[in-house]
Amino acid sequence: MTLSLNQHLTFSGRSGPVLVVIADGVGVAEDDASNAVTRAETPTLDALLASRSSTCLAAHGTAVGLPTDDDMGNSEVGHNAIGAGRIFAQGAKLVNKALETKTIYSSDVWGRAVSHGRSGVMHFIGLHSDGNVHSHIDHLHQMIKQAVSEGVESICVHILLDGRDTPPRSAMDFIEKTEAFITAINDLSNADVRIASGGGRMTITMDRYEADWEMVKRGYDCHTHGIGRTFTSAKQALETLYEESDLGDQYLEPFVIVTESGDPVGKIQDGDSVIFFNFRGDRAIEISQAFESQEFTAFDRGNHPDIFYAGMLQYDGDILVPANYLVDPPVIDRTMGEYLADMGVSSFAISETQKFGHVTYFWNGNRSGYINDELENYVEIPSDNVPFDEAPEMKAQEITDATIDLLISGKYQYGRVNFANGDMVGHTGNLDAAITAIETIDKCMKRLVAVIDELDGVLIYTSDHGNADQMFTETANGDRVPMTSHTLAPVPFVIHDPTNKNEYNLAPPADAGLSHIASTTLNLLGFQAPDDYQPSLIDFL
Repeated sequence: MTLSLNQHLTFSGRSGPVLVVIADGVGVAEDDASNAVTRAETPTLDALLASRSSTCLAAHGTAVGLPTDDDMGNSEVGHNAIGAGRIFAQGAKLVNKALETKTIYSSDVWGRAVSHGRSGVMHFIGLHSDGNVHSHIDHLHQMIKQAVSEGVESICVHILLDGRDTPPRSAMDFIEKTEAFITAINDLSNADVRIASGGGRMTITMDRYEADWEMVKRGYDCHTHGIGRTFTSAKQALETLYEESDLGDQYLEPFVIVTESGDPVGKIQDGDSVIFFNFRGDRAIEISQAFESQEFTAFDRGNHPDIFYAGMLQYDGDILVPANYLVDPPVIDRTMGEYLADMGVSSFAISETQKFGHVTYFWNGNRSGYINDELENYVEIPSDNVPFDEAPEMKAQEITDATIDLLISGKYQYGRVNFANGDMVGHTGNLDAAITAIETIDKCMKRLVAVIDELDGVLIYTSDHGNADQMFTETANGDRVPMTSHTLAPVPFVIHDPTNKNEYNLAPPADAGLSHIASTTLNLLGFQAPDDYQPSLIDFL
């Protein structure tokens, strides 16, 4: 289907390009000691935010398709909303509905997983927390309860410790909750449900964008072959690892639960079923490929078991990973990128590896690859494989260099760039590093603003969710506890258009959120937005 846009009635756009800059994880919050954004020296950002074309946008909860306004936004739903111009029900909301209505259990995929579980073992792997960004522990418990009610007697749970979307050392709370749940289930049935393996989410299993396949291998070997440090219980594993270092949950090494004789209690074997219960796709794709691909070359899987594998959702609809899934993902059609491609607008998207998929795959409505490779240029700057708080500048300068080259080439009418620093460094809980990250973004923005001015273009500065705006919380006695999760803060939105001669004013609606950016961008490119897009943030005079 060919899409078309009408030209704007009074505004034909600027002679230069429109550039959208996403400062990932940079929210707008109270100026206090925990706020790396306001603690940083940011003369360029301060000037932008002080302009009359500055406002704040909602970037969490219902504004981005999540179940409630208590739900933190994240980069995936944020970029979906920006690129789509509308609000779509997202992962957690879809799964909640499928579980509430029990439609998830009527699917052929669930039936096959249960069937394999009755004759073998049913395994659940996923992020073990209530962060509700990648997964929710309640979803796991509900599915275990259902499987037992359908006659599955042997179930193993492989837990990925959070400490990123939850407090840094909160894993014991979730382990105790699951173990209490397991005890109750086992006492009331003939089932043998147990925790079989685990490890930190940034150490095993949950890599993304092929940044570190060794991380996936460690998880695969741990869950499948029982390779890892051995303990007699998940509680013992966590207590020991806490005593040995000050690492947060997300960085803990892989562990395997063993019997008194030292045998792993839950290796994945031929005939078993495996459900990966994360609903967010980016950190679920690689492990899914490792389990189900017949022609896998990323690492040596050893004795690869013949299993039935399913994801909570299909994590990539273009490459069809995984082949089997429990809940249909949202169908996001007619994205801004599709409209612009069909209108012949040349564009580029650029970020480093950690956020490359966000300005491409998620921006394009969970679609891999180019919409039109003759008009688009996607540029990935490889991320360094080091702890982000040790190199908080990340690849921002390199991204800026490449962006400037793209802008001054004169080939592109529109571009989008993501600076990952505020989010990735924000997740470490290191305040000083996060301050450096924000100051790095400011320096890069100074350069981009100067180039946009030279080219008679327009720059939009915004974010996708909060994070670096709150780096710690305080206990009642004044102790600081690092905060590694996203926040509920709104995000900045600024239009920098030095040639605007009162042609338009910023006029955001009361419910302005990320999904309103698309119409605004289209307006600035000289087009009217589609009728069903969220309204523009600007009014033309």
